[in-house]
Amino acid sequence: MSVGEHQAVMLEEAVEGLNLQEVRAEGVYVDGTFGRGGHSRRILEVLRSDGRLIALDRDPEAIKAGAAIRDQRFTLLHGWFGEMRELLARLGVAKVDGILLDLGVSSPQLDDAARGFSFRFDAPLDMRMDTSRGMTAAQWLAQAEESDIREVIKNHGEERFAKQIAAAIVAARAGGAISTTRQLATLVADTVPAREPRQDPATRTFQALRIHLNQELEELSLVLPQCVDLLNPGGRLAVISFHSLEDRIVKRFMREAAAGARVPDRLPLRAHEMPRSQMRLIGKARRTGEAEIARNPRARSATLRVAERK
Repeated sequence: MSVGEHQAVMLEEAVEGLNLQEVRAEGVYVDGTFGRGGHSRRILEVLRSDGRLIALDRDPEAIKAGAAIRDQRFTLLHGWFGEMRELLARLGVAKVDGILLDLGVSSPQLDDAARGFSFRFDAPLDMRMDTSRGMTAAQWLAQAEESDIREVIKNHGEERFAKQIAAAIVAARAGGAISTTRQLATLVADTVPAREPRQDPATRTFQALRIHLNQELEELSLVLPQCVDLLNPGGRLAVISFHSLEDRIVKRFMREAAAGARVPDRLPLRAHEMPRSQMRLIGKARRTGEAEIARNPRARSATLRVAERK
């Protein structure tokens, strides 16, 4: 895979999960994470002529890339998927037949040094997926309390040396701003003891800052209930996650939606008064196959979960 090229992860599995082969002619689908359009293009190949696909992305560069798709069935909107209900309402869409969320960072985001996502380059420490709003990583590190930095790195990076890294950041910024990816990566490497082979010491810290700045877990928690409300009966939700924090949220949400609301023990309710489940799980979680990992090593941690609206 060349620099800047993005390969959609679990492409066929995700489209299969949406059950597009059974779509009604007027089916409406949502790709909540357009990226560079791999999943959207595949959905359009399967979608019938009267179908409709609405894609969302928060990254202005993704929106520019999407202009290359000229298909009357396709609409691309700039926005965060946590705003999905509102964005669809602007188009007069209240119900859809399937929703796909690919939660990974796209290769163009990682491979563009100017975006500041990767410690492989020396670049401005930005890390925003939506460059039109919000603080950069450099700005946040310059003003955040040491305790907040520690908690972010610990909770979002699952970094056991979060306390030492946070202290080192605060000490370093006293002598000048931490403004580049290389400054931060070097600081972490000098602070963290030797660890897993083939993993840069800064990996967890960079992940943690990216998740925090882009409100990734909060957005995921916001959009999942919206997906349930938006789906028609029989509509599918397919979610591809890339790390345990995301997958934990998706797994718990789908299981709870399939189980139905819990009621207090011994509460006198008739059968028809019992809360009903809203979703049913479709198969087990699927992992990336060896052949795909060989083609695209960044897909190695992907997990696909699918649920259907009752």
